Amino acid sequence: MSNDAAEDPRRGLMLVISSPSGAGKTTLARKLMAEFEDVVLSVSATTRSPRPNETDGVDYHFRSETEFRQMIAKREFLEWAKVFDRYYGTPRADTVAELEAGRDVLFDVDWQGADALHDQMPNDCVSVFVLPPSIEALEARLRARPGSDDEMVARRMRDAKAEILHWRRYDYCIVNDDLEIAYEKLRRILLVERTKRLREHGLEDHVRRLLGEV
Repeated sequence: MSNDAAEDPRRGLMLVISSPSGAGKTTLARKLMAEFEDVVLSVSATTRSPRPNETDGVDYHFRSETEFRQMIAKREFLEWAKVFDRYYGTPRADTVAELEAGRDVLFDVDWQGADALHDQMPNDCVSVFVLPPSIEALEARLRARPGSDDEMVARRMRDAKAEILHWRRYDYCIVNDDLEIAYEKLRRILLVERTKRLREHGLEDHVRRLLGEV
């Protein structure tokens, strides 16, 4: 055992990011992973078929419905949901392995997924909600997306308002008016949360040595 608590590996954290579609959470998440090599994206399991450019274990863990149901029965998911007749879920074992290796796991989920993750692992979970600067700006971003039409934008705007209602459930909220400012706030949240007492493996032994108990 090291005599310096700073040398002991920390426990990783679960960084959960939610936002209405178009608020910028995916861009912020990509910037974070580009800067920090020890931040990894959670890989979900799904029963949908892989697309031509997708790789099993990298993009998703592709499973049959029977296999997925067996995983549910064995409580192998931190959270799962059925969306348009397809199942999606977060494997518990993968997340725990990353945390114990000192890596932070990034989750891009809605408020229900965020609640489920927090309920399962409250000491590991840090949640961030990304808000748009205004409803008008959000609609403009959605209309600017390739392939968008009036019906799609209207549906996403309804979904966005429903999602925003749950902003108080999160540990942090970031208004994404300026991408660089928003990213700096997200970056600071990560760095501060990494230093919390519960994530420092060596502190218990370090304090015992200071008190002459070992």
